Amino acid sequence: MVDKDNLTFVEHLEELRGRIMIIAYFLVGGLIVGFFVAKPVIFYITNDDFTQTLELNAFRITDPLTIYITMIIVIAFIIVSPVILYELWAFISPGLHPKEQKVTLSYIPFSLILFVGGLLFSYFVIFPYLISFTMGLADDMGIKQTIGIKEYFSEMFKFTIPFGFVFQLPILLLFLTRLGIVTPMFLKKNRKYAYFILLVVAALIAPPDFMTHMLFTLPMILLYEISIVISKIGYKKYLKAEQKLMEEELGMDEEDKEQL
Repeated sequence: MVDKDNLTFVEHLEELRGRIMIIAYFLVGGLIVGFFVAKPVIFYITNDDFTQTLELNAFRITDPLTIYITMIIVIAFIIVSPVILYELWAFISPGLHPKEQKVTLSYIPFSLILFVGGLLFSYFVIFPYLISFTMGLADDMGIKQTIGIKEYFSEMFKFTIPFGFVFQLPILLLFLTRLGIVTPMFLKKNRKYAYFILLVVAALIAPPDFMTHMLFTLPMILLYEISIVISKIGYKKYLKAEQKLMEEELGMDEEDKEQL
């Protein structure tokens, strides 16, 4: 059995290469699944209640193909994301304590759920409001909009996928808390700086409208506050684990002394 704690740098690279190859194999499978699933998903998006109120046009012959291929890739990565997270965990897990390994492994399904939740929240709440706002703004300015199907899907991916990653914030901070890198006290103390960063991020991806900007920022702030609560729970478990580990080490020292 290979002792992963004593691997050389080259052996670590070989292990990383092997895990990347596993991800690549699963990605090929995800692309095959996406090939069959992409059309129904695109059909649903272009025929839901909100999208039917818009007139979507293809300005280039290749626009439908571009959308189809992009959707296949997005679906494939969503399907393979648990494998990516597992392989990442497996690569770094030797540096964790056995209990930390089990705990962090349990984060993977929750991470996927939060990612999909972020996509759905953005698609059903943020994106429709954004489109309605821009359409209303165009009407107020006397501009007649002709919406390209490729541009529509491009904007949809631009606003939905980042929210999938934003919704990972509670899991990320819980993970860092269980490793002892951050604490709830640190998160509380730096809350104002975190809010400022979230405001800047929202300003980069949201239109220059106060209501829309708040619609982007408030979920991020709420997620940060939820992360603090979750971090408190994780920090208590971290302290218990550290205390137990210290007791075990002290117990081993006493046994060594008795043997001497």
